[in-house]
Amino acid sequence: MAQGLDEIKRPIATELETFERRFRETLRSPVPLMDRITYYIVRRKGKQMRPMFTFFSALACGGINDDTYTAASLIELVHTASLVHDDVVDESYERRGFFSINALWKNKIAVLVGDYFLARGLSIALKTKQYRTLEISSDAVQALAEGELLQIEKARRLDIDEAVYFEVIRQKTASLIAASCAAGAASATDEEETLQLMHAFGEKIGIAFQIRDDLFDFGLDDVGKPRGIDIKEKKMTLPLIHALNQASRSDRRRMIRNIKKHSDEPERVREVLEFVRKSAGIAYAERAMHRYRDEAFTLLRQLPESPAREGLEQLVNYVVNRSY
Repeated sequence: MAQGLDEIKRPIATELETFERRFRETLRSPVPLMDRITYYIVRRKGKQMRPMFTFFSALACGGINDDTYTAASLIELVHTASLVHDDVVDESYERRGFFSINALWKNKIAVLVGDYFLARGLSIALKTKQYRTLEISSDAVQALAEGELLQIEKARRLDIDEAVYFEVIRQKTASLIAASCAAGAASATDEEETLQLMHAFGEKIGIAFQIRDDLFDFGLDDVGKPRGIDIKEKKMTLPLIHALNQASRSDRRRMIRNIKKHSDEPERVREVLEFVRKSAGIAYAERAMHRYRDEAFTLLRQLPESPAREGLEQLVNYVVNRSY
């Protein structure tokens, strides 16, 4: 059973509190509207998993220092910008139970806010001369955009196979977790081999993270979000892809038609959910998630044993065992 995040973050709780304060200061703007919006965003902060990966990675690779706070802020700014832009792209009006920025202030302002966050991240990295961290985060931003476009391109015909699926989630989700770990390491050491190791570790666990999210769409427990959201948005996830691959031609055609033409009809969405639940798709996705978890552990255990490495191991277990 995974430990709770509060327990996991205890060794770096003081650093995370300092990070939160610094992050709020980073977002200050002389423009009142921007200040109002950033205050709204900061108030709705999520689980802080990316800053946790950054601080634990720094601690495991040499120690937390002032550069670690800048690295964590940069990654969090990129992450927040990507969420704001995603809500515009997906025409989503709610995030974590709150109205999205585009729902409250419309698309134009949401895009500008996302741009502002990206610009602030670039600015703090340049001012502190953290060029390696800037390179890491810039690669992540490029991957985020390419992953989103790849998904949009393939979703039109629902022709996403497993190889494309893994490439999409590697770019869209895993790239930022990989950047969190690599940026934390870069703040503590100049050893390129260690940076590459931490980036690879973050990528593995980022893929496992997204598979866990995909599985929530087909679960029966209440996790605070409606079932079938991915199907309504015509997103091809691993349980669905595997179920379709194993289905008869007629069942496959019917499910594709439901997703393509009837994803706004609750009854048709329920039919797809039941189709996946009765298939081997969920068990198949769980095995893939555990395989990536194990590969992440193999990489992580190349680092010397330490409380920081233990913290990262606990975070990995939390990712794959979390219930929401």
